[in-house]
Amino acid sequence: MNYCKKIFLGMSLMILSVGIIEAQSYTTKKTVSGKLKKIWEKGMQYNLKGEDVKAIKEFEKALSMDPRFIDAQLQWAALHYELKRYDLGEQGFEKVLAIDPDYNKKVWYTLGLAELRQNKYTEAAEHFKAYLDSGARNKTLVRKAKLMEGNARFIGQALENPVPYNPVSLGDNVNSPNSEYLPSLTADGQTLVYTVRERMDENFYVSTMTEEGWSVGKPIEAINTPMNEGAQSISADGKMIFFTDCGGRKGYGSCDLFYAEVKNGRWTKARNVRSPVNSKSWDAQPSISSDKNALYFCSNREGGQGESDIWVSYRQEDGTWGVPENLGDVINTPTKEQSPFIHPDGQTLYFMSNGHPGMGGYDLYFSRKQADGSWGTPVNMGYPINTKNNEGALIISLDGTTAYYASDRRLGTTNEDADFGDPNLSSDTDLYQFELYEAARPQPVTYVQAEVFDIETKEPLSANIEFVDLETGATFAKSQTDTEGEFLICLPLGKNYALNVSKQRYLFYSDNFALDHNNDSPESPTTVGTYRLSIGLQPIKETVAEGTPITKGQPVILKNVFFETAKADLRPESLVELNRLRQLLEDNPSLNIRINGHTDNVGSDTDNLQLSDDRAKAVYNYLVTNGIAAARLSSKGYGEDEPIDTNDTEEGRQKNRRTEFVVVD
Repeated sequence: MNYCKKIFLGMSLMILSVGIIEAQSYTTKKTVSGKLKKIWEKGMQYNLKGEDVKAIKEFEKALSMDPRFIDAQLQWAALHYELKRYDLGEQGFEKVLAIDPDYNKKVWYTLGLAELRQNKYTEAAEHFKAYLDSGARNKTLVRKAKLMEGNARFIGQALENPVPYNPVSLGDNVNSPNSEYLPSLTADGQTLVYTVRERMDENFYVSTMTEEGWSVGKPIEAINTPMNEGAQSISADGKMIFFTDCGGRKGYGSCDLFYAEVKNGRWTKARNVRSPVNSKSWDAQPSISSDKNALYFCSNREGGQGESDIWVSYRQEDGTWGVPENLGDVINTPTKEQSPFIHPDGQTLYFMSNGHPGMGGYDLYFSRKQADGSWGTPVNMGYPINTKNNEGALIISLDGTTAYYASDRRLGTTNEDADFGDPNLSSDTDLYQFELYEAARPQPVTYVQAEVFDIETKEPLSANIEFVDLETGATFAKSQTDTEGEFLICLPLGKNYALNVSKQRYLFYSDNFALDHNNDSPESPTTVGTYRLSIGLQPIKETVAEGTPITKGQPVILKNVFFETAKADLRPESLVELNRLRQLLEDNPSLNIRINGHTDNVGSDTDNLQLSDDRAKAVYNYLVTNGIAAARLSSKGYGEDEPIDTNDTEEGRQKNRRTEFVVVD
């Protein structure tokens, strides 16, 4: 039992034995008199002058004359605490509580602080709780006590259960004597954009990955101004950047969100994201989702939970941004949440906060989106990722294994003056990376990057892109190619996706990405990399007079038409592709096609020919049943006669087992 508990127990027994009046017989600043009063007043004069050591001596004189002079004991303890003599402050506060635990409720709180600074986490937590249980009515202090109690309990557990952590500096090509922070990374991990503070100016720098590591960071001159630019978020494809500008450009409030795009290899002039995202308040620290349709950011606008909150705005059908939504009190606290990062999985949010239980200052947390779309309770990323110092602006690589973040710590050193809850420990930060432990990783993600062009002219095309979850038939992502005919879409593993690329007056292109490694399908890959495609769309040409196609192109493989094994029964996930083909025929009434069926060379020639013919006929029948005139359709099975790959490997045989269509007269 510690000193405080012994004294407190003794006082409790005394109260029971001699009564409340006797137990509270002590001297206060209101009842002190005579020589003792003069000593008290002299001590307070020294206190007001900031002469703390002299004040302490006067209070010690008073206590030697009357050990139960409670205000002298309280001042003695408080002055030792202010001088960072936390052990003496702790002893003094415990003596105050022993005299009367109800005299000044704040003593419980300050005692907890003194113990917290001595790493006495269990005792500190209990005394913060005692303050909360005392009936204290100071709302600000009650809020702080709740946070401190949570911090104390968390720290004790975190120190006993450290998480794997081995930080490595990004090196002198990125880090400098200035402060580097708020990094963002493209999906391929090859381009790092970050903020550098030079004197009072914040600017963007970019570094690229080379065989030797990160290249020397260079300023992005097309965006930087003599004023502050900071807190940027590069899009997954590296062709769009959202950032914060505070005064360098015309805006709505103290800081606004802006964006710029890459066109013809150059950054365009930055544009204001405009209302309702920007407001008269502080709007900053954006994080753009991998599909560019959700914009997370921080703001201290009205309607939030605290000093600064995380909000999200969704892109509307017309390209504008919708009214921002607050992420709610599960994520946001009465204090500050900052630097959100939405991982390309779209399900895991990382952020920094000084309002959730943590190690002190700003800690790093993550939250996972629940089945109903809400955010789960934030999880502290643990010690030693989080420390007494400030950690912030963490981002995670596409595969979820590598974390990048800014910290004001210096590896191999400690900050003995670090103060719990102090958000301004240091003005210098560097960028680090470390392998992220498994429990904190997001869902693994890959990406599909492609260029779309006219197969005849080779000119880039503005085409519609759609990825569909084959299990549910729901659209996972919709987009368009950029001015260069390119797109990049991130796909979380664990599902199978259909890709459709379409444009009016062109035959569509389809592809399949089987990323569900837990299913029993032989088409599920054992390893997943990234995908880079070159997609040529075939134009539909018609004569003016007759309105009939005059050009027959290459067969279009229907990569998302599936059959039961060794049968011609269409599987349910084929409907997405079949309806796409039906729509193409409805939109182009002069288009006539033949459905072709193909197999690999496993089995007899006769059986394969029959199977391929039956499968082609199954697609034919589906289209006729769903309103396409039979006169516009035909079908044919080719068996194993026209392979497009080797039959010596499973991958090759899989490609040879295909259904396709071709335009005919």
